[in-house]
Amino acid sequence: MGRDRLTAFSDGVIAVIITIMVLELKVPHGADWNALRGLAPIFLSYVLSFVYVAIYWNNHHHFLHTVTRVSGPILWANNHLLFWISLIPFSAGWMSENDFAPLPTAVYGVSLLMPGLAWLLLQNAITRKHGKEAVLAKALGRDLKGKISGVLYVAAIMLAFVNPWISLAIYALVALIWLMPDRRIEHAIAAEP
Repeated sequence: MGRDRLTAFSDGVIAVIITIMVLELKVPHGADWNALRGLAPIFLSYVLSFVYVAIYWNNHHHFLHTVTRVSGPILWANNHLLFWISLIPFSAGWMSENDFAPLPTAVYGVSLLMPGLAWLLLQNAITRKHGKEAVLAKALGRDLKGKISGVLYVAAIMLAFVNPWISLAIYALVALIWLMPDRRIEHAIAAEP
């Protein structure tokens, strides 16, 4: 299987995930600001989750540009990643429908942590297939952003039982860290002969 087919499949799954999330936004019953205020938790959860899914899509796009040969382990690692991303709408909905209660907020954190771990497995599958001198292996380096993100997710999951708003702030912080473009792969691809 070629990289383009893997990219197209992944793009389709991510498009469906975003569609599911937006369908959870219900039209308010009422024509005043109070009607909208009641939807604030759902809208906040949607925005944060949309940003996360968009970040994964954007980075996935760059990531797959480093792949020249697709193997079975790469396919399964990619499907594993898509599985965890597909659970974000569920956990976001549970969290927002329960006004950011501790357990749903912690579960939302788990649904953000698990795609990060799945991302590492995909990264490893690609570097095993293409070797330590391949574009991706060179681009990753120490992966400081990835390591910091994992630590922040674990802290936020635990802090959800202390104060869910601290957890939400940490989830937003991690999203902001990844909104800043990660140019490592672009630079590594540009440096290739």
